[in-house]
Amino acid sequence: MKFIRNFDIDIIRLKEGEHLFHFEIGEEFLAHFEKIKEVVHAAAIQVEVRLDKRINLIEVDFDVKGTVGLTCDRSLEKFDQGVDVQHKILYKYGEEEKEINEEVFLITKDTPAINVAQLMYEFILLAIPAKKIHPDHRIEGEEAEEEDGWIVYEAGDEENEDDTNKAEQNPFWEALKNLKSNE
Repeated sequence: MKFIRNFDIDIIRLKEGEHLFHFEIGEEFLAHFEKIKEVVHAAAIQVEVRLDKRINLIEVDFDVKGTVGLTCDRSLEKFDQGVDVQHKILYKYGEEEKEINEEVFLITKDTPAINVAQLMYEFILLAIPAKKIHPDHRIEGEEAEEEDGWIVYEAGDEENEDDTNKAEQNPFWEALKNLKSNE
């Protein structure tokens, strides 16, 4: 519990304006979050937190850069995967502390500090690819498929003409066209 306090940002003492904080994520961070140890065996990450305190909200920009050690899903070899994530979080002042959505949190005016460890943990986990493939074992073109996540199908001109002909032959479409022209 004491380790996690290293990631507290004392917001109550901060004046309005921009403030910059630096955090390092390594083995001790991984040890604290046990679930991440199932996926990541090493980490060397630098996190720059730019906090902009205003009268009614606090805007926090995270810049997470470094490497995580992963195990290849194909060969079980260990390799380093680059991590480069930018994310924005808003803390709005309200009557109670709660999470509105993934990017907006309510805090009270007398909240002494915000802890950013859990957010950093989530950003790192989200930066890890679903398929963890060692760079030496990647198949050409495989990376492009992973980035898109889905395939776009474009119909050729021939198929578009077939659809038009089918629509013209359908008596229901003809009836609808007649109704439209009668108006």
